[in-house]
Amino acid sequence: MALQIYNTLTKRKEIFKPIKPGKISMYVCGMTVYDYCHIGHARTTMVGFDMITRYLRAQGWDVTYVRNITDIDDKILKRAEENGEPFTELTERMIKAMHEDAEALGNLPPDLEPRATEHIDDIIDMTQTLVDNHYAYVADNNDVYYRVGRFAEYGKLSGKVPEDLLAGARVEVGEAKEDPRDFALWKAAAEDEVSWDSPWGKGRPGWHIECSAMSTCCLGENFDIHGGGPDLVFPHHENEIAQSEAATGKRYVNYWMHAGAVRVDDEKMSKSLGNFFTIREVLEKYQPEVVRFFLLSSHYRSPINYSEDNLMEAKNGLERFYAALRPFAGVPAQPLDALKKTTWFARFAEAMDDDFNSREAIAVMYDLVRELNTAAKDDAAAAPELAGTLKGLGAVMGILQTEPEQFFKGDSVVGLSEDEIEALIAERAEAKLAKNYARSDEIRDYLKQQGIVLEDAREGTLWRRE
Repeated sequence: MALQIYNTLTKRKEIFKPIKPGKISMYVCGMTVYDYCHIGHARTTMVGFDMITRYLRAQGWDVTYVRNITDIDDKILKRAEENGEPFTELTERMIKAMHEDAEALGNLPPDLEPRATEHIDDIIDMTQTLVDNHYAYVADNNDVYYRVGRFAEYGKLSGKVPEDLLAGARVEVGEAKEDPRDFALWKAAAEDEVSWDSPWGKGRPGWHIECSAMSTCCLGENFDIHGGGPDLVFPHHENEIAQSEAATGKRYVNYWMHAGAVRVDDEKMSKSLGNFFTIREVLEKYQPEVVRFFLLSSHYRSPINYSEDNLMEAKNGLERFYAALRPFAGVPAQPLDALKKTTWFARFAEAMDDDFNSREAIAVMYDLVRELNTAAKDDAAAAPELAGTLKGLGAVMGILQTEPEQFFKGDSVVGLSEDEIEALIAERAEAKLAKNYARSDEIRDYLKQQGIVLEDAREGTLWRRE
C-alpha cells in the first residue's frame, strides 16, 4: 500500500509524492516560548509528528524535520515585563524546559530548530519583497501590512472567503490598515521597546512572517509537508501561504497536516476553566511513556480527551505490553531489516500508511501480545522472536524500549524504596513457608496500601508500582 496523507488543503487523503525521490522535507510549527508547554503541545507539536518522523525513517525515507521556536512575540515581551527580566532570559529558560519535556516524552530532536530572532534579516528580506511586489504596504505608523485583498487565493486552506472575513474583522487602536482583513508583517517599535533596524524604522516581526521566512530558509521555497495544531489553520497557516506564495511565485507546501485538539474531561482546555495542565504537571502523576502511549492510542487527526480514566486506560494497556515482555528480559528489539520481513510489520505498515493511523497500528501490536502470551506457554522456541518483534514495532513508535522490571518498578522519590519492598517480599515468602498466612496477607495488604502490587509467578513474586 502506498503512503496516503490527509491534506488539509484538498480536504482528502492523497497518495504521497515527494518533491525529491526518497526525501521528505517537513516543517512543524513549534512553541512560542513564554511559558511551560502544556498537554496540547505534547499532542500536536511533539509526540504526533515525532511518531510520523520515526515511521517515515523506518520505511527508508530521508526526512529533514524542522520545528521552529518563536522567541520574539508580544506574549513573550509581556511576560518578561511582568517577571521583571530580559526577554532573552525568559525564552532561554522556557526553551530549556521545552527540551526537557520533549526528551521525557521520548521525542527525537528535530534536525533543525530555527529561532525567529536568528532570522530577522530573512524576515526583513521577505517583507521587502512583498512591499516591492505591492502585496504589502508601509502604513502611516510605520507598521508593514499584508494586502489580503490582492492575494486571489486567500482562504484556500481554511475555506474562509475573504469577503466574509470583513464581518468579524476590526481595526485595533493605533493600527493604520487599508483593509480590516490585512495583517502585520512588521510592527514599529517605540524607542524603549525590543526592536531591530529595518528599512521602515525600528521594529519587530509579526508572528506569521516568521514561519514563512524560517521554513523557506531551512527547506526551500517549496517543500513537502507542513504540520501543526488545529488552531493554526486560520489565520496562521492561511497567512503563511499568502505571504510565501506572493513572495516566491511558487506553491509553498504540497501537504498540510493538522493534529487533533486535546480536550480535558470533554471540555476545551483553558486556564479560565481550571483544566489547564502543563506537561510537567502531568508527568508528576504518570510515567512519561504512559503519557506518550495515551497520545499515540488515537489517530493524530482525531480530537483526544484528556481524563484520569483515559490515562489509567493507557497505563493498563501499556502494562499489558510490558507484562508480555517481562519473561523475555534482555531480548533485543528485532533489527529493522528483519522486522520488515515479518507479517506483523506488514500489518503494522498497512495501518500507518493509511494517514499514520497509530490507533490501528497499536491494535496490531495488541494482537501480537496475545500471540506472544500463547507462545510463552506453548512454544518456547518461537516466543523470544515474537518478543523481539514487539519491541521492534515499539521502537518505531518510540515505546517499549525500557526493560520491563524497570518499567514496573519505576523511579519513585516517595513511598517505599526498592530495597524496602524486596525485604518485605522476602519476609512474606518466609511467612508463607512457615504457614503464617496471616502475616503473609498482612504484608500483601500493607504493600497494596503503599501502591505496590504483587504477582506470584512460577519464577517468584513480581511487583510493580500502581
